[in-house]
Amino acid sequence: MTVRRDFKEPARCRPDLVIGREELFTAAREQLVGGGSVLLHGPAGIGKSTVLRALAAEYGGTARTVLRCSATESESHLPFLALADLLGLVAHEVSDRLPAAQRTALESALTGRGESTLQSDGLALRLAVLSVFRALAAEGPVLVVADDLQWLDPASAELLGFAARRLGDTPVQLLCAVRIEGQEYDRHLRALPPDSQAVRLNPLSRAQVSALLDHRGYTGLPRSTVRDIHRTSGGNPLFALELGRALAENPTPPRPGEPLHVPTSLRALVLSRLEMLSAEARRTLLVASAGARPTLALLHAAGRENAEAETAQAAELGLLATEPEGPAVRFAHPLISAALYAEAPAQERRATHAALSTAASDPIERARHLALATTGTDPEVAARLAEAAALARDRGAPSVATSLGLLAARHTPADGVPGADERRLQAAEDAITAGEVDLARDIARDVLTRATVPADRVRAWMVVIESAGHALGEVDAVFPQVLADAGDDPGLLALVHYQLAWRGLVVEGDFAEGREEAAHAAELAARGGDRRTELLALSLQAQTETLMGHSDAPATIKRALKEPQDPEVACHHNGAGTARFRWLIMSDQLREARSTVTTLLREARRRGMVESEVHFVRLLAETELRSGHCGRALDLARESLRLARDAGIGEVASANLASLAEAAGGDVDRALALAREAVRHAEEDGDQMYLSRALAALGHAQLVAGDVEGTVRSLRRVRELEHGLGITDPARGRWHGDLAEALVRIGEPAEAQDVIDLTREHGLRLGRESVLAVLDRAEALVRAARGDHEAAVGQLTSAQDRLAKLGHGLEEARAAFALAALRTLPQAPGSVRAGGTSRPGPTSYDEAARLFRRCRALPWLRQVEAAAVTPPAEPAVAPALPHQGPASLDGLASMERQVAALVMEGATNREIAARLFISVKTVEATLTRVYRKLGIRSRVDIVRLAAGRRTT
Repeated sequence: MTVRRDFKEPARCRPDLVIGREELFTAAREQLVGGGSVLLHGPAGIGKSTVLRALAAEYGGTARTVLRCSATESESHLPFLALADLLGLVAHEVSDRLPAAQRTALESALTGRGESTLQSDGLALRLAVLSVFRALAAEGPVLVVADDLQWLDPASAELLGFAARRLGDTPVQLLCAVRIEGQEYDRHLRALPPDSQAVRLNPLSRAQVSALLDHRGYTGLPRSTVRDIHRTSGGNPLFALELGRALAENPTPPRPGEPLHVPTSLRALVLSRLEMLSAEARRTLLVASAGARPTLALLHAAGRENAEAETAQAAELGLLATEPEGPAVRFAHPLISAALYAEAPAQERRATHAALSTAASDPIERARHLALATTGTDPEVAARLAEAAALARDRGAPSVATSLGLLAARHTPADGVPGADERRLQAAEDAITAGEVDLARDIARDVLTRATVPADRVRAWMVVIESAGHALGEVDAVFPQVLADAGDDPGLLALVHYQLAWRGLVVEGDFAEGREEAAHAAELAARGGDRRTELLALSLQAQTETLMGHSDAPATIKRALKEPQDPEVACHHNGAGTARFRWLIMSDQLREARSTVTTLLREARRRGMVESEVHFVRLLAETELRSGHCGRALDLARESLRLARDAGIGEVASANLASLAEAAGGDVDRALALAREAVRHAEEDGDQMYLSRALAALGHAQLVAGDVEGTVRSLRRVRELEHGLGITDPARGRWHGDLAEALVRIGEPAEAQDVIDLTREHGLRLGRESVLAVLDRAEALVRAARGDHEAAVGQLTSAQDRLAKLGHGLEEARAAFALAALRTLPQAPGSVRAGGTSRPGPTSYDEAARLFRRCRALPWLRQVEAAAVTPPAEPAVAPALPHQGPASLDGLASMERQVAALVMEGATNREIAARLFISVKTVEATLTRVYRKLGIRSRVDIVRLAAGRRTT
């Protein structure tokens, strides 16, 4: 228990204390800031105490008095113990303000002297506790922090609840945590005020478990191991950390097919109830723990004749789930199964696997159990395992195939054919397919320590290079060695030059070099009879040519799609299907693009190709975004990012697309954060290709957020990067319209027009209709800035119609928004509005709002709604003013004139930002340029200029 008497700024919570709990932490903090109370609940080890301490550390600084108690099971029978922890050190400060009966009852309860009980003292003791809280609160806010509420002695719990229900507006808040296994936390809420918020802590995701392990120093674990830790711990952070610690302390990791080592601390935690089981029931549970999908039928087939009664006994003890799931036997927590298996002697485990090797109905399961029941090498066992691995591969379970392949290698004799290393390399390639790149790399490097055959060495090097992903700079030094190992074999050289093509794109940032290497790799593969590598190389060549705007792209795509096709390459993320999709979406064939990528995604999922699944979910999200289905795009983009982070594959690309989707239909702040994350990772990897994409996403998010100067900085960098890369197709990134719009808004219409003219030249050459329509929208803004409103309105109207016909719903809505804003502006004297109409009212924005609402483009819709209720700003070109020496507005750019005109009206910087849809920072920077150009020092001088205009 602590008492705080000083006022301090709340300590900021360290993010590492609440890994994976950011959203619920924010919700609980907002509840506390709003004057409410919070009950954290969840199972043992889920992190309640950690979050409780973090919240208390951050929010406790705002309270004058902090009262704490943390009950334990062993002390829960002692009456009033929790009450003594909470009030023992402070009750004497206010006891003289209590009526005599209340004071006597409270002192008796706190000190243990006398016979105080709830029955004998009744109302006096209850009112005494309430009076103490009110007296403390009269001096300043009070925060009550109570952990492990389930162990509060009943007397203290009843008194706390009595007072909490009657506090009303008294500034006393409760922050409590309680351990529960299910959802029944309601009865614990009775100890808190009526408006308290219950916050459940759920299991962590695999990515969150990985972050937690990294933070605690258990770094460098293969993702396959992290996956096993997550599965075994059930996402429980305490269990995950204990498993990670055990792995760090044990130099010998589990062999393939074996569960993780479970430390003694966790075994004691989950297996204490095993002592109450009979020996036979325990053997039955061991069979269930060894089986992949245990059922009563499987247990019977493995010789457990009394399985029904023995599993029922285990369920009564809480070891097995009690809810019916058909014939399945399910442990109450994965850790129970792992601990039970780890506790069993090795001989008993082998006997269990031997029984299951004949009892299991699935050939893959039978082979796995046979391997785990066998010691030493055995060619028959190895062959059966290799066949099972092939079957798993065909079923779309490459992770299972990896495990079986490694088991096959372990049981392969030294003179076996195929050899052990050949089987290991197949397992490594399966691991790549499954997204377990760390495991694949480790297997390949192990093979390289022994392999002497060039084909095996090159094959292993390919796994090492592929496992690097887009961080090819990290393996740049291996290419000379790979070329030396390949010798003059065209098939092996094709593999190397295919990877060199990627190196040219990613590391060198040279699309021309990448295209040449890809074409060379395709030629070598054709000579060597390697159709798979030939197809991959042709696909890469086609994608490169498409992005370059090269005229050969359609022909190369046709070559990549010619028969015979390799079934795996057909749905590979770098296959011809991706090249065709990219061509379709850049050519505005959105319906065909959606159909193509949906088919690819379905096949990739069927085959268990993790990287391809991440890739195609992202491409499908991009298609929906182009079509203006922002809600659907946001869901898909978030799914792709989650998959990418879980697998550690394609994170930069998925963060890019997620940023664009958030800016369109989600949270703009999150869009900015994701884009900056992608920029940082691309820079760290030295990946020029994805750096340009990340900066384009950042520039777009900045535009939506109103930071037009930031947009210009980011997109100017994109322009430089793409020029260096040799990318000329404007449909690749579609950032050109954003840059032109931002340039207009900062008062640089001439540069905006230059961007438009150069981009239009490439767009016309390649027939990029939607790009050209977006350029028309941007050019209309340039014309409006120069005072040609009639032409601007006509061009915007035409652009909106074209975008609607092409199916680009979001861009259509943006054109409608720009058109509404233009029509709403007051006109300069003598200017003519298109159609000769007068300026309409706020309903001008109705069409834009309807279109954004149809797209579920919430950030844009909020801008429209704000514009509809905001008085229009001054016209883009201000009326001519009399010359007043250096203080004439004639030399100002469009944005500068608008800002200056609003200052003349007396608007604050924040009001100007809201009315012009720009950031306050941009307003300040614009005013700085205005001061410099006008030769003045402050906004007061602008107001004086306005006064001079009125008197002239």
